[in-house]
Amino acid sequence: MKKIVFGLICTVILGFLLSCNDFLDEEPKSEMSTDQNFSAPAHATSAVNALYRTGAPSFYANGGVYMPQTASHGGYLSGFFDNEYKGQEVIADYSQKLSITSKNIAGSMDGVWDGAYGAISRANTAIKYIPSTPDLDESAKATLLAEAKFFRAFNYFYLVKFFGDVPLILEPYESLSDLYVARESASVVYAQIIVDLKDAITALPDVAFTDNGHRITKNTAETVLAHVYLVMSGYPVLANNYADAATAARNVIARGRHSLLTHTDHALGSAYNMIRTQDNNAEYIYTYEFESSIATNNGRVQTSLPNVASTWGVLKYSITNNAYRPVKQYMNVYDKAKDLRAQHQQFFQYSYTYEKDGQQVTQVFADDKTPGAWVWYDEDAALNTGQCGKDFTIYRYAELLLIAAEAIAQSEGVTTEAIKYLADVRVRAYTTTPRTEIEASLSSLSKDDFIQQVWIERMRELVYDFRTWEDIQRTRKYPVTNDANPGVVAFVDVVGSTNPWGQTFQEKHLVWPISDNEMQRNPSLVQNPNYE
Repeated sequence: MKKIVFGLICTVILGFLLSCNDFLDEEPKSEMSTDQNFSAPAHATSAVNALYRTGAPSFYANGGVYMPQTASHGGYLSGFFDNEYKGQEVIADYSQKLSITSKNIAGSMDGVWDGAYGAISRANTAIKYIPSTPDLDESAKATLLAEAKFFRAFNYFYLVKFFGDVPLILEPYESLSDLYVARESASVVYAQIIVDLKDAITALPDVAFTDNGHRITKNTAETVLAHVYLVMSGYPVLANNYADAATAARNVIARGRHSLLTHTDHALGSAYNMIRTQDNNAEYIYTYEFESSIATNNGRVQTSLPNVASTWGVLKYSITNNAYRPVKQYMNVYDKAKDLRAQHQQFFQYSYTYEKDGQQVTQVFADDKTPGAWVWYDEDAALNTGQCGKDFTIYRYAELLLIAAEAIAQSEGVTTEAIKYLADVRVRAYTTTPRTEIEASLSSLSKDDFIQQVWIERMRELVYDFRTWEDIQRTRKYPVTNDANPGVVAFVDVVGSTNPWGQTFQEKHLVWPISDNEMQRNPSLVQNPNYE
């Protein structure tokens, strides 16, 4: 008997899930068939609102106390991050051991595949029917269509980075034909991603993300486009689109809608603490929105402290878990004496002080439980309300500057402009080092050495932005540090190198296996090499 492929389709055939107008409401309120759907402007708006909460965007914000966000998977595979509950959350354990297979992490792989393709299916339906929605004015039509194309591109970008070649589906499923779709080459998928993002950029408003009701803007889409060009310039596509990445990043910079946060002091008034506590500022180019009265983000707080914290008797959470702890080899990328980011209560916390029974108590984290993710900590939620509404960051202006620095250096050499962008990020962290000294040290570097400094700065600045593994994938270089030289990083070929858990990387580890479940559902799929 012929199987129907629901794993790839992910949404009900001939149906489309609608959310309410507020895209913070995660669960769709109704299902409507396509002959009813898109018969009023509200339907088109709801269809696009649903895309904000499904698929790849949610992968940066869907974590719980035991397992952080789906986007954290790569951190475990890099070997640079640990999880106190990895015995239970086996993808973390198998990834560190480099023993992942299409069967033993099938559930996690299904989550990525089904989630992204479900969002793509919704986007395809929206893209088809928004243009013919009656009574929808042309301006709203153009904006909603642009948002739908952005989300289709964003989901394909996640998939192609994760799995490599993937099926490319651009029409909604409205019949039982063409269910078994084969994989398309990564280069073709990237080409479609670029088309969608360019279309979106043309129609989206030129404002800051947080000035646009946390909706996608021209600058959000062009930042993602710059990132796409950067990634596809590396392995496995090797398209050499660095000049295009530089152009896209420069466009966002030139519009002036976004900027780096600046310190008011070097303690709790630092820019890094503003990133931790604020939801609305010019550094955010794209965030995933939460509101404690509608959709809480409690996993963020619970994973900012070690498991033992739940026994202190002061928290509103009964379970805590340092679920995404950078290990010592990663922390060695920081010179803690110079780099504010690595100091206590900036990006990280190494101890925690609270009041209990009228006494101040300081708990120092054990060596195998430190550091904790201070940047995820919400004190009011932890101690008072038990309800965190803090957003999760997907793109910040700091990353855009680092994309620009690398892309310009790759395409034009170590120019004054490239130096400036890298220095902008480093100067904010190296508060006791004069900018002139930082720029002078960068200007003396060769092209390759300068680019490696950008890679190092990405590790330091984007430690909780889930970029570590994708940088290893695209560069095929693995960072090596040692205790004796904090802040110094050497890069070696990733294939054949050893991770902090004593395991050796093979070529196959540079992409994830397609779930064995999906392979059985769709006979047109071919597994990634050496995962059979």
